[in-house]
Amino acid sequence: MQKQMGKQTLVFNNVFVKEGFSVAGPKEKHGLLGDCFDFCLDDDKFGEKSFEKAECKMFKFAIDGVLNKANLQPDQIETMLGGDLLNQIVSVSFAMRAYNSSFLGLYNACGTFAESLLVGSCLIDGGYKNNIVCISGSHFSTAERQYRYPLELGVLRSPVTQWTATGSGASILSKDKMGAICQITKGVAGRVVDLGIKDVNNMGAAMAPAACDTIVQFFNDTNEKIQNYDAVFTGDLGKLGKKILTDLLKDNDLCFEDKLFDCGAMLYKQEQQTFQGGSGAACSAIVFNSFILNKFKEKQYKKILLAGTGALLSPLTSFQGESVPCIAHCLEVCSCC
Repeated sequence: MQKQMGKQTLVFNNVFVKEGFSVAGPKEKHGLLGDCFDFCLDDDKFGEKSFEKAECKMFKFAIDGVLNKANLQPDQIETMLGGDLLNQIVSVSFAMRAYNSSFLGLYNACGTFAESLLVGSCLIDGGYKNNIVCISGSHFSTAERQYRYPLELGVLRSPVTQWTATGSGASILSKDKMGAICQITKGVAGRVVDLGIKDVNNMGAAMAPAACDTIVQFFNDTNEKIQNYDAVFTGDLGKLGKKILTDLLKDNDLCFEDKLFDCGAMLYKQEQQTFQGGSGAACSAIVFNSFILNKFKEKQYKKILLAGTGALLSPLTSFQGESVPCIAHCLEVCSCC
């Protein structure tokens, strides 16, 4: 069977999404998609002594939740793939102490969830695994004090900033079609794109070129038509990044009109003052495992694209005056019918 189209697009024949589970924070609970999430925290610490412990607990809660929804036992999951934003991806790694599955820790910043789906699809379609959990998450308070400033300082935020989403989203990929919600049919592993942007607050502008590069590559490889898709979702470009991406796509003769959505721009209400919307490794993970999968369950979607975006910076590189290299991975998700 055909396994690749064009230069970068992989073809998957037997990768099914069995279930998804989303854990969201208090701010996300009161946002635009609050009614979609499976579970919402009442407080940022989730009953723990630190924000970091709360983030780790969210991962375990999401994994247990998706296993329960799919009626699977932990020993039926052969491998778990995932990551977070903290140094050495400690939140997800520490959560894995509770499970016996093999674990592949991944990091592509806010694009980690899309990366996990892409790697998981390769393992399933290649015949190496039967059931895999793909998971990604982040926490506003842990990411803020690692990448920016301690919360206690009360530093004023730039109007171009985004709000790191608190939450964790988990999907089960399987070779078994029975009872599946949808299937992953194609994927593009993106390239690192760096146009020299050094403003660490303006992640949307930095990531938009990478999103454009991957999406354009997908359409060039597949010769697909935009009208064949119900929606195209980017991970977390935010409102400004989405506008930049729209212009970049038009320059490449791709016009999505009202079919282009951004997970970050979808999360919060205007009065929540998140400026450009959401970001973080939880962003696309919780939107995919709630809003998007619900659309497939309700038969409102037949085919979509999910382009997860990530800014591959660290506090160290920022302090040294480096620009922000970015990446985007793209998945085609279709109904099983």
